[in-house]
Amino acid sequence: MRGLLRSLLPTLLLLLQPWETQFQFAGPRCRTGPLDLVFVVDSSRSVRPFEFETMRQFLVGLLRSLDVGPNATRVGVIQYSSQVQRVFPLGAFSRREDMERAIWALVPLAQGTMTGLAIQYAMNVAFSVGEGARPPEERVPRVAVIVTDGRPQDRVAEVAAQARARGIEIYAVGVQRADVGSLRAMASPPLDEHVFLVESFDLIREFGLQFQGRLCRKDLCAEGGHGCQHQCVSAPGTFHCACNPGYQLAADNKSCSAVDHCSFGNHSCQHECVSTFGGPQCRCREGHDLLPDGRSCQARDLCNGVDHGCEFQCVSEGLSYRCLCPEGRQLQADGKSCNRCREGHVDLVLLVDGSKSVRPQNFELVKRFVNQIVDFLDVSPEGTRVGLVQFSSRVRTEFPLGRYGTAAEVKQAVLAVEYMERGTMTGLALRHMVEHSFSEAQGARPRSLNVPRVGLVFTDGRSQDDISVWAARAKEEGIVMYAVGVGKAVEEELREIASEPAELHVSYSPDFSTMTHLLENLKGSICPEEGISAGTELRSPCECESLLEFQGHTLGTLESLSQKLAQMTARLEDLENQLATHK
Repeated sequence: MRGLLRSLLPTLLLLLQPWETQFQFAGPRCRTGPLDLVFVVDSSRSVRPFEFETMRQFLVGLLRSLDVGPNATRVGVIQYSSQVQRVFPLGAFSRREDMERAIWALVPLAQGTMTGLAIQYAMNVAFSVGEGARPPEERVPRVAVIVTDGRPQDRVAEVAAQARARGIEIYAVGVQRADVGSLRAMASPPLDEHVFLVESFDLIREFGLQFQGRLCRKDLCAEGGHGCQHQCVSAPGTFHCACNPGYQLAADNKSCSAVDHCSFGNHSCQHECVSTFGGPQCRCREGHDLLPDGRSCQARDLCNGVDHGCEFQCVSEGLSYRCLCPEGRQLQADGKSCNRCREGHVDLVLLVDGSKSVRPQNFELVKRFVNQIVDFLDVSPEGTRVGLVQFSSRVRTEFPLGRYGTAAEVKQAVLAVEYMERGTMTGLALRHMVEHSFSEAQGARPRSLNVPRVGLVFTDGRSQDDISVWAARAKEEGIVMYAVGVGKAVEEELREIASEPAELHVSYSPDFSTMTHLLENLKGSICPEEGISAGTELRSPCECESLLEFQGHTLGTLESLSQKLAQMTARLEDLENQLATHK
């Protein structure tokens, strides 16, 4: 400590203050609660008289900041060199004045430096109940403060570990020439809170303040003067500086500097990295969206984010999109709508299962499916006519073939259909279709016009009546039959309803929500270039051949009527002759 005291002497002489006032610690005495505190003071020959006086004064100043008493802080002091001497035990004094008097009366031992021996004495003797320490079952904290100026001449690591294992918290204070490795071997963890190397007067005082703060549990951050640029974090008797998110602590452990997370090169962003307070964040270039992994980018699906207006399908292409039409239909000049099956003149009757097994929510899906079929059709009085029949335990015509002349009207009528929710009389529905739905009275066109007649049966289960007779009758009447089954529909019944070959006229989906894929299978019945009406000619009644055919048909009918009229005239004449004879 010789160099230390040489530097302190001029300051002390200038201050001209008495010894007992140099190490007064600011603030009121702390209320620590019960505490057993033992000071272990190095008084070896390397500690010069002036240096020993400095340590003595330091102890007195620290005592004056403590709440000393039998039920509060009990203080004991031992000094050591080549031997250990008890200055006063924990239970000797209850008044601070008596303790100070004993410290001022200390005489240095001025021998070697047996620090390990001193720790052994503190553990076995100074903290014993006989010396005034409170019993272990009372769980009163035991704290030892070792103040030394040199390297120990014996081993300290093992005995210090034993002391810590017995619950003694050790602070190691080294003055100038003290060996840092020995201090760390003695102190309790965390070492940065229990090891102090004092090199100047101010730092001796700083240790006193921090030690007092730990004992008193002071919030040093709240007292100010910490110098932290962003945040001050308190710990018992100490503090450290911290930075806000996005900043890192500089080398002075007080100021903060912004962190460029992207400069570390480990962000793995596919496109761009942006440094934020929370860390690096990836960003995608225009027209792309960030994927859930937070790093990869994918071209934006504009079809999901804009009102594209495509009638059939929208396909995203980078920063733009385009509309597509189904096979067999062409995109119109507006780039959004698709042409209709203009050559597809069909009388189409749909038989829809409304039994209770379908359930209301699925019936709504069926209606949506029907309207998707209508979207493919050129609905008009001269083009395709659509009729709808619902069946359960009975049959009901929702609207006949001749009622609606536009697709919009048909789709609105389909959405207005109410669910019947009863049995499944598919055979009765087929009979109704054959006998009524394709009659000219319900809007079907005359057979002489060669307009294809198509029936489409939609069902989800087994029929509760016989279907064979009217399924066969429908095909005998020239109606092309399609069968669409969903869920528990019976394949044998579907094949019996459908026209040959069954592979082209039967469709099946295991679930109502996935049945839209059947549309492509059914398109063959609608568009003539792909289906049954291909090559079918719809002849206008005003064309010459049609007029000749009509004339021939009419003359034949008139001749037949003339013959019947002649027969009736002859019959009347015969009856008149018989009446005249009876008179």
